[in-house]
Amino acid sequence: MTRQLTLGFSPCPNDTFMFYPLVHSLIDAECISYRERLEDVETLNQLALAGTLDVSKVSYHALGHIRDQYALLRSGSALGRGCGPLLVATEAFDPAMLRGKTIAIPGRYTTALLLLRLFDPHLDTFITMPFNEIMDAVLSGTVDAGLIIHESRFTYAGFGLHKLLDLGEWWEQETNLPIPLGGIVARRSLGAGTIAAIERALRAGVDYARSHPDQAAAYIGEHAQEMSRQVCAAHIDLYVNDFSENLGDEGERAITCLMERAAEAGLIPPSAMPLFMS
Repeated sequence: MTRQLTLGFSPCPNDTFMFYPLVHSLIDAECISYRERLEDVETLNQLALAGTLDVSKVSYHALGHIRDQYALLRSGSALGRGCGPLLVATEAFDPAMLRGKTIAIPGRYTTALLLLRLFDPHLDTFITMPFNEIMDAVLSGTVDAGLIIHESRFTYAGFGLHKLLDLGEWWEQETNLPIPLGGIVARRSLGAGTIAAIERALRAGVDYARSHPDQAAAYIGEHAQEMSRQVCAAHIDLYVNDFSENLGDEGERAITCLMERAAEAGLIPPSAMPLFMS
């Protein structure tokens, strides 16, 4: 008998690329079917905080708030080097000059905001908006700077914006570890056996996608209509990597380091719950 679970992920090319094989039954899902729900990352964070979804992509910042209810999976993560959020403005200046000024952010529970607050706790005047509206807000002068993620990383310079800070670069210099951006979580109440099956299916799906890179092109394009094919390809190349198949020791150390630093700074609640079910 097939069991159906809800699965949340974003319409960004890296997610649609990785999850295409799973939601289109191209790999062995071990008698589990998935009802997909595509939302922007902050909406997914909020849904996970409410306990709405069985399995979901979330920001690692959000994970710090839900780890008692959700376990992290070792497959499906966005984690790597040279892929961090950027702080941008219409002209170049020292980010310290933003203290007390407005910064557009892509969500209260995004890893981007967590990293910015770890970088400088004195930056604390934020306006939340959808990530794809941030550059326009900066250009119009609605905000003094913007914290950009996803494909904006590849396009901001073309809009005449200046990079004030690369938070991924800062994190790597601080820790000598890759930067954990987002991961896949499953509700702990599903049980260890079901969670292990989900993880195996996710890993098989990522492996299939990487072995058949053109097969999901139409599905990716359907959900990324405003992105050129070149930007989609760059997005996938940057965010889908070996860590996406399996976090490995280095990936797990990076996530643990982020959780520990965030808890020490009082940005997430302390938790004795292990990240993984096993």
